[in-house]
Order: sequence, then C-alpha cells, then structure tokens
Amino acid sequence: MVVDADSVQQAEFRRQRALAGLGILDSGPEARFDRITRLAQQLFDVPMVSITLIDQNRQWRKSQLGLTTEAPREGAFCDVTVRQDAALIVSDASVDERFSENPFVLGDPHLRFYAGEPLHAPGGDAVGTLCVLDTVPRELSPEQERVLRDLADWVQAELDRDDELDRAAIAQKGLLPRRQPRAPGFDVAAACEPSRGVSGDFYDWYDVDDDFCVSVADVMGKGMAAAIVAASVRTALRSAMDLADLQASVEAASRVVEEDLDQLATFVTLFHARVHPDGTIDYLDAGHGLAIIVRHTGRFERLPAGSLPLGLPVFEPRTPGRIQLGPRDALLCVSDGILDALGGDHALTRLEAIVRGSATAAGAVSRILSAARQGIPIDDMTAVVVRRSDR
Repeated sequence: MVVDADSVQQAEFRRQRALAGLGILDSGPEARFDRITRLAQQLFDVPMVSITLIDQNRQWRKSQLGLTTEAPREGAFCDVTVRQDAALIVSDASVDERFSENPFVLGDPHLRFYAGEPLHAPGGDAVGTLCVLDTVPRELSPEQERVLRDLADWVQAELDRDDELDRAAIAQKGLLPRRQPRAPGFDVAAACEPSRGVSGDFYDWYDVDDDFCVSVADVMGKGMAAAIVAASVRTALRSAMDLADLQASVEAASRVVEEDLDQLATFVTLFHARVHPDGTIDYLDAGHGLAIIVRHTGRFERLPAGSLPLGLPVFEPRTPGRIQLGPRDALLCVSDGILDALGGDHALTRLEAIVRGSATAAGAVSRILSAARQGIPIDDMTAVVVRRSDR
C-alpha cells in the first residue's frame, strides 16, 4: 500500500492542533488523573503506568508512576499506539521484531511488556494513551484488556469534561455585558473569576430608558450546575426588565426559576439595582448582603440584605431600598468568594480602601481581584464597581 506523505503530514498537523486545543500540555498534576494511574498500578501490579500525550517531538506524561515526566517521541511505544489508533499490546519486546532494537528496550527503562489504549481529542484525533509497562514479559487476559479499556474510557471522560467546561466558559463569557451603560456620568466595571472553569456567580448590567440596571448573583454551589442556574436567573431578570419596579421584576424572575431551584435544592442570593441619572439607586437585596457605598468623604455604608434569597420560601414581599450616590461616590458589590479569599471579618474595610484609592472603576476591580488571588480562593469571585463622576 502506498502511503501519501502529504496526507500523513496533514493528519499529523491536525492531530497536533487537536492536542494543543486540549490546553493540557505542561499543566500541573491533577488528582483526578493521578487517581486513575494509581488504580491501574494496583490492578495490573506493574511498576510503571502513564497517561501520555504525544507532542511534536516528545511524549509528555500528564500522570505517571515509575517514569519521567517526558521522554523523546522517537521510538515511543505510545507513538505507535497513537499512529495505529488502536490498542497495542506487546508481551515481550525483546523478541518482538518491531521493538527488539528499540532504545527503550535496549536502554532505560529496559521495557519488556507494554499495553496501551489510545486517547482522543474531541474531534476524534488520537493524541495520547493510557499505558501500563513492565521490565519483565507478561500476558494480559481478555478480562484485563477490558479493564485497561475501561480505565482509558475514564481518562477520556476527564478529557471530554475539560472540553465541555471550556466551551461552557466561552458561552458564559458571551453572556457578560460588553459595553458601558449609556448613562453619562458613571464609570462601571466588573470581573468574575470562576473556581472551576465556569462560575455560579454572575454580574450583568443593561439600559432601561434613561436609567441602567446592575445585578450581582451568587448561586449556592460551584461548577456546571451552578453556572446553568446562574444563566437562567440572568435571563429571567432580563426578561422582566420592562416591569414597573424592582420588586415586580425580581418577583417575576423568582417565579421563572423557582421550579428549577427547588429540583436542584439550591438557592440564589441576588443584588439588583436600578441607577438613575441623578445618582439615586433603587435596589433589592435578596440575601446577598455584600453591597457597600463608598463615600468620597471617607466612610462607607453597608446596604442591608432585607429579603431572603431566590429559591427559599418567602412569606412577605421582598422590600426594595433606596440610597443616593453622590459625586465621586461608588457602589461596590462582591460575591462571598471575595470575602473568603480576603479573610472574612475585615474584608469590607480592605475593599473600601481599594475602591477609594483607585482612579477608575476598572482599576478598583482589578486591584480587588489581585488582592483576592493572594489569599486562598475557594469559591467563584465577582466584583462590580459603579462610580459616579464628580459632576
């Protein structure tokens, strides 16, 4: 059979692009992969196990036992597995004409036994392997071959989950506001950093007549499920933007997501405000309690959480509040992930100082996230700043 060199080159280019798209090369150790290699070592009683990715000139190991993190690609058993895109089992490499002169057989680590299953990128290109290795000849039973295949499927599921999270993160970023509100005289900025690729926090703002609304919400929980709930709450709030007042719009949004929240046994804290051109802010705080007004005069006021979160039984109507934002004053609202990372009790005082010492809303948000990263972030982190100009 004649092999088309151009086709092989194109296939390799496509494979390398798929591998790069995983975003996993040269990343640090992860328990979810290390758990699989440890289990494989126990099940097969072998000294060496690896989750290997075949890069351009090297084999790089995301998780390994008994091997180095990387080695040359040339001569790699895993490269053969990837190229044939099928399981490769070598019982005794020293008598296998394909491998008897192989540098990994003649030299360190002096391989005799190899069994590997291919791993694939989302588009189907083979990019790596899960393999078990030994320095003595071995045979695998059909049952052991099935076990290795099952473990490879587990690794594959972890790789696929990363891809799903990446696509979800891109979609979630697409829901964030992309421009400043039309209202003159206000500087608005925000940022959200998820703890797991996608966030259960969200922020939003949008114009309503001459005013603009701004929201910060925090779903109990993290990851994909919380992100889906957050997207639902955002959509519900936006769909109610034409209602007469904040109370009506929040109650309408609450009814839309009530069944989903009940089924998931979760709740959502929410700060939702409408900012008027004269600096008047009408707001409704549903269990959030992390909004403050930073006065240019040198003090700050914490806005009370006067209502229960969405998803919890409410026996009285949620009550809105009103406050005036003077020239050079700022509204700051954060999620509890910020407070946790900053150490809790005195975090609001630190946040107030950061906002007061920043020339712009974007500068304040950047400094808040930077300070939080120096702590121990364990939750999604969101910060929104609305600063009124000095006129």
